Amino acid sequence: MARARRIKMRRSLRFLSPSLIRATLPVFLVAFFLSPRLCAQESVFVLDSAKSTLEFTLGATMHTVHGTFKVKSGEIHFDSTKGTASGAILVDALSGESNNEGRDKKMHQEVLESPKFSEILFVPSRVEGTIAEQGTSQVAVTGVMKLHGQDHAMTLNFAVQSGIAGQIQATTRFSVPYVKWGLKNPSTFLLHVTDTVDVDVHASGQLSSGPAKH
Repeated sequence: MARARRIKMRRSLRFLSPSLIRATLPVFLVAFFLSPRLCAQESVFVLDSAKSTLEFTLGATMHTVHGTFKVKSGEIHFDSTKGTASGAILVDALSGESNNEGRDKKMHQEVLESPKFSEILFVPSRVEGTIAEQGTSQVAVTGVMKLHGQDHAMTLNFAVQSGIAGQIQATTRFSVPYVKWGLKNPSTFLLHVTDTVDVDVHASGQLSSGPAKH
């Protein structure tokens, strides 16, 4: 019985000869690295500025101020496995308006100084969470907001709704302590406003994926 097992083992080892290993190793390596499950995937979100909005809310005496800014463009590249992200979302600072000409003029000239700082940027660097093919997902994006010539680290928590053919709807709400960040408080003797503004983002766009760049 033992002799029979030894003979069977020797026959099996013939298949592991050096020449056979050299012949099959390249095929194995190609199959390994080209396997869809093993290839790193980079996702790309391209924002549709025509279907995306940025709304702000500022508390004030007697009433609350509501306004909007236009989103100019946006493209984010991210790898959920590695947690890396890059790209930018660009907002037109000159487009801010609250349906009050005098108030908006003061906002642009004295607070934002938008003729000088005409763009507001969010540049992502990290991402946590995975976007599901269908349904709702939660994703946290960490990066830097470039406002009024200064960089401010922050994390935006997005609720993401996946649709058909890669269509994505993403929303987030966050507060900007603009006075703490060095911007002027526009309060007057008769009108007082809070030193923090709340921002609601509704982003719509297309999500696609492909091999990660090296």
